[in-house]
Amino acid sequence: MSAPRNVVVVGGSIAAVTAVDTLRAEGFQGRVTVLSEEGDPPYTRVPLSKGVLAGRQPPGDTDLGGLPSGVELRLGVRATGLDAGARVVRTTEGDVPFDGLVIASGARARRLGVPGHPRARELVLRSRADGLALSDRLAHASSVLVVGGGFLGMEIASTCCALGKQVTVVDIAPPLDALVGPYMGAVVRELAEQAGVVLAVADKVTLLAGSDTDPYPCAVSTGDGRRFEADVVVTAAGDVPNIEWLAGSGLRVDRGVHVDERCRAAPGIVAAGDVAVLDPPGSDSAWRRIPTWTNAVEQARVAALALLHGDDAPVHRPSRYGWTEQFGWDLKMVGAAAPTGEPAVLDGDLTAGQAVLAWPDADVRHTVMAVNHPTPPARLKRLLRGAV
Repeated sequence: MSAPRNVVVVGGSIAAVTAVDTLRAEGFQGRVTVLSEEGDPPYTRVPLSKGVLAGRQPPGDTDLGGLPSGVELRLGVRATGLDAGARVVRTTEGDVPFDGLVIASGARARRLGVPGHPRARELVLRSRADGLALSDRLAHASSVLVVGGGFLGMEIASTCCALGKQVTVVDIAPPLDALVGPYMGAVVRELAEQAGVVLAVADKVTLLAGSDTDPYPCAVSTGDGRRFEADVVVTAAGDVPNIEWLAGSGLRVDRGVHVDERCRAAPGIVAAGDVAVLDPPGSDSAWRRIPTWTNAVEQARVAALALLHGDDAPVHRPSRYGWTEQFGWDLKMVGAAAPTGEPAVLDGDLTAGQAVLAWPDADVRHTVMAVNHPTPPARLKRLLRGAV
């Protein structure tokens, strides 16, 4: 298939911006149109649960900056369908034709409440608007209940503690274990409890609807009969890829847009970021969606190159890098999630609060983590491979 002349990018995330930047950096001079459902120009979500929620950064600091010259950014335009054969994206503002398409429609916060219930307006933290709504509620609250103990949930809990709130975190598994493993999970949970956070594990968590006067929920119940209440309840229970607009398009959209090793979903159509599912060739079970900032950037670069160069584009190889900041600690991690067993110490001393750790040992490594350590991500990746 020949290189496109008219590229449409659906989404306003870091994946969308990276794809556009890559197209222009490769010398693409054709038309580029970016369709973003949000009313704000593209921004990064990373500081929303940290500096922005804490009030240390204004929301405008999250802006990603202007798009390259000649790129048309259309805000407040939602994609409603895709006719892959006619090469048209259906939107709330009419049809938008393309001969090259980048699907970067991202994901939305997973919600526990019943959709459309008049008294279940959940607070989540996915967008800048979500952050403003949460900040407004926190200004009048003394206690916060966070449902979900992943990176986002624990970052919200950490920030709320720093704001002087009483914080409870409820999850169906010990917080952070599924990400950093039980060893480091226990270390960070101890930090959280020392900061005053109450941690609870329950086999089932149900959001209770708000009142007639205040539709925001303020309590959850658990499968074992416990009830947790707070002035503010925030759900941080993962995300859901935005794929509904692709129904009937002919693309494979099972829990995300399935793409090959070059992020191609169909001829002239690529996908990247939280919406994309990597489908390795010759495998029916290894496909996965990796909703991280780093993966979104790396996928978007490969996707844009594949749109221009086809089989000559590089293959996407997930770097498996992630990081979090919470309770005064900074964790950077490469390799497999949820490492088991006790790690080897490659540098520093964890009891002193600064170390580089490797699992399962110093010789055969599948996970490396820097804890409050200045080691940059590139060196962590070298350490993962056994290099210095």
